[in-house]
Amino acid sequence: MFNKILVANRGEIAVRIIRACRELGIRTVAVFSTADREALHTQLADEAICIGPAKATDSYLNMQHVLSAAIVTNAEAIHPGFGFLSENSTFATMCEECNVKFIGPRPETIDEMGNKVNARKLMIEANVPVIPGSDGPVKTVEEALTVAATLGYPVMLKASAGGGGKGIRKILSPEKLPEQFTSAQQEALAAFGDGQMYLEKIIYPARHIEVQILGDSFGNVIHLGERDCSLQRNNQKVLEESPSIALSDETRKEIGAAAVRAAKAVKYENAGTIEFLMDQTGSFYFMEMNTRIQVEHPVTEMVTGVDLVKAQIEIAFGEPLKYQQKDIQVTGHAIECRINAENPAFHFAPSPGTIQNLLLPAGGLGLRVDSAVYNGYTIPPFYDSMIAKVIVHGSDRLEALVKMQRALEELVTDGVVTNQEFQLDLIAHPAVISGEYDTSFLQETFLPAWKPEKEV
Repeated sequence: MFNKILVANRGEIAVRIIRACRELGIRTVAVFSTADREALHTQLADEAICIGPAKATDSYLNMQHVLSAAIVTNAEAIHPGFGFLSENSTFATMCEECNVKFIGPRPETIDEMGNKVNARKLMIEANVPVIPGSDGPVKTVEEALTVAATLGYPVMLKASAGGGGKGIRKILSPEKLPEQFTSAQQEALAAFGDGQMYLEKIIYPARHIEVQILGDSFGNVIHLGERDCSLQRNNQKVLEESPSIALSDETRKEIGAAAVRAAKAVKYENAGTIEFLMDQTGSFYFMEMNTRIQVEHPVTEMVTGVDLVKAQIEIAFGEPLKYQQKDIQVTGHAIECRINAENPAFHFAPSPGTIQNLLLPAGGLGLRVDSAVYNGYTIPPFYDSMIAKVIVHGSDRLEALVKMQRALEELVTDGVVTNQEFQLDLIAHPAVISGEYDTSFLQETFLPAWKPEKEV
């Protein structure tokens, strides 16, 4: 096993990885920006190195600085977590060239699946259903207008290199397309350095279903069930659960098999997620593959008992999968709520500040909080606003919802405004309780009617 791993991330995922390494007997190196000097991950790691100023491009996204920290500390591997450099094939290649193991898929796989146009082509060849769309990239507004007319409005304009909701536009009519094309392309260039765009027919409303997969270097691939991520705001997930209440047993079997075919088609190694959209008839379509661990991975861990971060490390070290498909049993129901330092009453504006009194929910079976905050911690304004993930597991979905309500009511984060009340109201909504929601629900039904008890 590795002796030392550098964690190239921050926040709760960095803490999560460090804890997994500790349990495996692996020493860790934390990297941090000047804004994160007092962050929890720097305190939990065996070593910590400052890699630059607060701006992410000068620190967490600075490939040379991260690799230099790994080399100077004799780290044998780098775990990128999610975000930042986790899906950067150039960085993965640089790791290989420096004889440092990148804990993730091979660089060529990241490239194959990171380009959404190429990924569509590969999935079609692997007999995985894809959303009707352009045969390749659309290079001009005129070409986009022609393709959109063939598909029929509304359509979704997407960046080929996109992710995290960047470079995506919903186009309702041809009059809106030219302006949106330019806007999305500029956003994609700024976010990914790639302005290539493509078009897809909108599957809307839909269920956003993603399947967790693991693959090793011996060609073994398994799936670990699905997660329902349909509750989203501005293409950003808010709450996730596993299993999905919307899937029949037959569809669950089919979508799992499709995810495995997708992963095998690119000889996938390590943890990854195949994302699908399912329409109101129950037909599902490949949307994209995330070649990294996901924010919502804990719900899968809760229902399967598989530690996905440890599995990532073991696969990267060259070990075969410990599990066969028949070993994976989904038991009970798990839900995750993302707790963000933001003010829902004011258009979800970021709310950085100092936590003056912190109480994280605890007690009982099936409750987990992944976080990197502590009493007196000052949340910096430079990064993602997520400060914690509350994850619960119950014998069934109703028990999980009740447990989540108890956990959210117990949470205290004095000093900063969070979306805690918003999440409490969300899980209490009849449509969420019944499971009769889709990707349109939060944006079009819940938010227009939601009013906070008090404006902060």
